[in-house]
Amino acid sequence: MKLDIRLPLGFLFLIFGLVLSLFGFFGDKALYQRSLNVNINLWWGLVMLVFGLAMLELGRRGHRRLARSQSSVDSARKGASGQE
Repeated sequence: MKLDIRLPLGFLFLIFGLVLSLFGFFGDKALYQRSLNVNINLWWGLVMLVFGLAMLELGRRGHRRLARSQSSVDSARKGASGQE
């Protein structure tokens, strides 16, 4: 089994996005007075959450594709050697 870099990156962005979103959602609203009341922590936390979920999905798809191709190669080897 080969490690796909998208899986650990997906988990990393998912965790950081969750922490940043929670901080933005439950944090002090007075903190955002200087930024024209734009809760940048909440917005970038949500962006990081979406990116993390996308990386996890792509990594899971790649893992499935690798397992499927590996099983087809194994079955082709069995058929070519005459074993059933």
